[in-house]
Amino acid sequence: MTDTTSLFPKYAKSRPVITRHPSVLIFIACLALFTLGVTILSEGFGIGVISTSFVKTLGKTLCLCLVALAMDLVWGYCGILSLGHMAFFGIGGYAIGMWLMYARTEIIVVQSLAAAPLPPTPQEISDGIATQIFGVVGASEFPPIWALAHSLPLQLAAVVVVPGLLALIFGWLAFRSRVTGVYLSILTQAMTLALSLYLFQNDSGLRGNNGLSGLQNLPGLDAVPQSVVSIWFLWASALALGLGYLLCAWVVSGKFGSVIRAIRDDEARVRFLGYSVEAYKLTVFTLTAVIAAVAGALYYPQAGIINPAEIAPIASIYLAVWVAIGGRGRLYGAVIGAAFVSLVSTWFTGGQAPDVNLGFYTISWVDWWTVLLGLSFVAVTLFAPKGIGGLMDLVPAGTPDRHGAALGPDDSALREKEADK
Repeated sequence: MTDTTSLFPKYAKSRPVITRHPSVLIFIACLALFTLGVTILSEGFGIGVISTSFVKTLGKTLCLCLVALAMDLVWGYCGILSLGHMAFFGIGGYAIGMWLMYARTEIIVVQSLAAAPLPPTPQEISDGIATQIFGVVGASEFPPIWALAHSLPLQLAAVVVVPGLLALIFGWLAFRSRVTGVYLSILTQAMTLALSLYLFQNDSGLRGNNGLSGLQNLPGLDAVPQSVVSIWFLWASALALGLGYLLCAWVVSGKFGSVIRAIRDDEARVRFLGYSVEAYKLTVFTLTAVIAAVAGALYYPQAGIINPAEIAPIASIYLAVWVAIGGRGRLYGAVIGAAFVSLVSTWFTGGQAPDVNLGFYTISWVDWWTVLLGLSFVAVTLFAPKGIGGLMDLVPAGTPDRHGAALGPDDSALREKEADK
C-alpha cells in the first residue's frame, strides 16, 4: 500500500485553521478594531459621537453578517440555494423574545398586584401575565408553546434545538429523496411561506400579526440606559460573528470543506466515490440553521420587535442577494455583502438619501430602493461574478503548493511542475 504521507507531505499533519485560512486573522483583527472604535465613539461608554440608535443599527448589521455567513456556507460552499434560512433566523428571535416578553410582563403584573389586600397567588400572577400578553388577540391563557417561556436557560436551549430539529427533519426528508437544484430551493421557500402564514394566525400562540414587542427592555435592568444596553448587544453580536467566522473557516478548511465543495461542483461524482452526500448536506444544512437562529436571537432584542413578516420568503431572497453581491464562496465576501447592503439600505430607506427631482418625476429612494438593489444584483452577476469580495481577494487562487508531489493518488499522477506547463 502506498504511503500517502510521502505523496502529500504538506498535508501529513493538520495545521491551525488560521494558517489554512489567512483571512481569519485579518477578519478578527478588523472586527476587534471596529468594535473598539464604536465603543469609544458611543454615547454609553465613549465620547458620544455615535448615537445610540446607530449603535443598534451596527449591532443588527453584525447579526445580519452572521446569518450571511451561514448562507454562504450552505450555498457558496455546499451548493444548496436555501430560500428559507431567514425562517431559522426568525425562530431564534421568537424563542428569545418569548422569554423577554414573559419576564418583562411578569415584573409589571407583580408590581400592579403588590397593592392588593392579599398577596397574589402564583395562579393569579400567571393569569395576569397571560391576559397582558394575549389580550391583544382576544385570549387570556397561555398556549402550550409558552410552557417554557418563564425559564431563560430553557428558552436559550430552544434557540438552538428548535431550528436545528426543524432543519434536521426537513433536510433528512429532502436530501434522502435526492431533491436538488431549483426544486430544493422551491421546497425551502415553501417551508418558509407555510411557517410565515401559520404565524400570522392569532391562534398560533405567538400573537399573530402583532408579533412580540418591547424586546429592547431587558427584565430587571430598567435603570440601565439604552445607550449602555446597545453596547452590550454590540459586543455580544461581534463575539458571535467572530466565533461564527472561526467555525465556518474551520469547517471549510479541512477534508470536510473539500468534500462539500466537491458536492457543490459535481454531486454525482462525489456519490460515486463512496461519500455519503446526504449526510454531508444534512450536516451543513442543520449547522447553518443553528447559526442563523443564534443571529436572530441577538438581532431582535436590538430591533425591539418581531412579527411574521420577518420570516416571509422575501427576507431569505434578500439574504441570497447579499451573499451574491458580497461574493459567495468567500466567507469575508458574505460579511462584506451583508454589511454593505444593510447599511446602504438603512441610508436609502431611512429618508437620509435626498430625493432626485427630474422635473417630470421625483425619485424617492424609499420607494425605489428595492429596484436599485435588484439592478445591483444583476450588475454584479454580469460584470463581477465573484462579488465585492472577489475584488479584494484575501486568499489568492492558484495551483496548490505540493512541492512537486503527485496531483493524484499514485506515483504516475500528474505532478505540480507538469501541471504548470
